[in-house]
Amino acid sequence: MALRDFEDRLERMVEGMFARAFKTGLQPVEIGRRLVKELDANRSLDVKGRTIVPNRFVVRLSAADHERFSQIEESLRLELAGSIRQHAQANGLLFLGRVAVALVEDASRVVGMFRIESAFDESAVEGAPPAYLELADGQTVPLTQEVAVLGRLPESTVVLSDPNASRRHAELHAEGDSYTLVDLGSTNGSKVNGIRVGRQLLRDGDSLTFGTITMVFRLL
Repeated sequence: MALRDFEDRLERMVEGMFARAFKTGLQPVEIGRRLVKELDANRSLDVKGRTIVPNRFVVRLSAADHERFSQIEESLRLELAGSIRQHAQANGLLFLGRVAVALVEDASRVVGMFRIESAFDESAVEGAPPAYLELADGQTVPLTQEVAVLGRLPESTVVLSDPNASRRHAELHAEGDSYTLVDLGSTNGSKVNGIRVGRQLLRDGDSLTFGTITMVFRLL
């Protein structure tokens, strides 16, 4: 994934109610850039000669910066992990386990300064959301259930506030390392990358459209 794409998504994510908090001081984009550099600096070869890279990252922040980022911590962690994964895919790099990023407070850090620690960790698969949906306004919805429901019903995993969407429009089913989109016989259908589908295995970066609402599927 191009760094510019990552920067654009982070800018959208901190718009609106978070804009004031991020006008000055440490920026999320700075952490993203450093994580990519950390990934590239710690390449190694496994027994098969494949290039492997760390998959667990701890970002140590000052108390003040950690407090500021706490407003969007979950979304930011997901976004940072997604950017790392996509950079690795674009460069033929492999992970030993699922990518995990943690933001922690470090009393030894001063405002604006941070430190990144990386490690090869097979156990990082446990407890990490396998994927998430990136909404048009920059918000993210982690997919932590085997079946996620999308529709106008208020109890849906993702509520589609569009009269063109059905009450129970579609489902996302966890299958292996990804999710499969299943249309539930909706009136206006479900689209993946602009093409109407009934059932479709999703890939990282796929664009999903339900009625007039579009979102992006992201794998971690």
